[in-house]
Amino acid sequence: MYAKSFNSELTLAEVFFQVYQQGRIDRNHRQHLRATLLKEQVSEEEQTAINRLLYAVRRGWLQVAE
Repeated sequence: MYAKSFNSELTLAEVFFQVYQQGRIDRNHRQHLRATLLKEQVSEEEQTAINRLLYAVRRGWLQVAE
């Protein structure tokens, strides 16, 4: 498997879709989520999407990949 570089051009919705499609959250996805959370203004929609991803990881529905 090849390493993908962090792509800041992706929207949070695209990251959300990729994570659920792959069934795992990798380092690049986590970097994107971290960058989103560090923005000054995080919309309620963005916060809800991130919370859903974290909930899915805690429940074991998504795997955390290195």
